[in-house]
Amino acid sequence: MRRVVIADDSLLLRQGVSAVLATLEGVEVVAEAEDLPGLMAEVDRHRPDLVVTDVRMPPTFTNEGIAAARAIRSLHPDTGVIVLSQYLDADYIIELLEDGTEGFGYLLKENVADRRQLAHAIEAVCSSSSSIDGAAIEVFVKARARRPSPFDDLTEREREVLSLIAEGLRNSAIAGRLHLSEKSVEKHINSIFTKLHLTDEPESNRRVRSVLLWLAEH
Repeated sequence: MRRVVIADDSLLLRQGVSAVLATLEGVEVVAEAEDLPGLMAEVDRHRPDLVVTDVRMPPTFTNEGIAAARAIRSLHPDTGVIVLSQYLDADYIIELLEDGTEGFGYLLKENVADRRQLAHAIEAVCSSSSSIDGAAIEVFVKARARRPSPFDDLTEREREVLSLIAEGLRNSAIAGRLHLSEKSVEKHINSIFTKLHLTDEPESNRRVRSVLLWLAEH
């Protein structure tokens, strides 16, 4: 049984998400919260398997859901987090994933009622993978849509490395999976960034953007 905490300042939306989750086998809602402090308190109290949170909540209605997700990763790394948003904003996704993709999901509120998509997102984040709403990825890559695919220039090994980055693996784990040295993995990653034209950004942002582009193509 996967134990879930829900956070949203709207009682109606909390009840709606709870109702959809109740239709999924093996899922139990154990607590609800209406703001960031309340969410963190419930997470500390229940140590859930999953948190489903709105991206904007009191006290500032800015990025509380993102802040909560990153805090939960630090304090309770075994808890997956799905951030819900009505906004197609790539900046939210980049901020959410800049420390790594493992155990994080981003889903548009309008798609929560899609039981199959919600179940897929839950399974992904609770299995230390990630799940990003396809519509959000589409917005992120819209400007590139008419260009030739940048992935055409990647070698087979670079594609393997990028697919493992998309799974949330760190360089050391990628090296172990592919039987390479960490130095070789770093060289492949730098080559990927260059070929995807992601050379003028911080390391964390380049990893996130490369993952978003990869997910958009697959």
